[in-house]
Amino acid sequence: QVQLVESGGGLVQAGGSLRLSCAASGLTFNKCVMGWFRQMPEKERELIAAISSSGVSRAYAESAKGRFTISRDNAKNTVYLQMNSLKAEDTAVYYCASKTSPGLSGRGANYDYWGQGTQVIVSA
Repeated sequence: QVQLVESGGGLVQAGGSLRLSCAASGLTFNKCVMGWFRQMPEKERELIAAISSSGVSRAYAESAKGRFTISRDNAKNTVYLQMNSLKAEDTAVYYCASKTSPGLSGRGANYDYWGQGTQVIVSA
């Protein structure tokens, strides 16, 4: 049974930082592309960052470039999202997701498994 469990969300002031973690089990983690998505109220889920199975390749949404960093530790079956310089508009539920197909796809439909999400609230 595949499980993706996010943690690290919470309430932070604008300009602050948070580090999200996603612990994976039940899959061959080092063969999966991992992505972080977010969903704001009444908006579609969007890809924020993705990382290749080896960790060599990364992709970011424009809104995340320069502020967010995705990384992974294949020994720990965990993917991270370091978020700095947070803004009120970063408030959302953040999800991690995995897929075995290649490519850092931005389409959620291409991902096979999802976590339950972790809430991030950035106060202005």
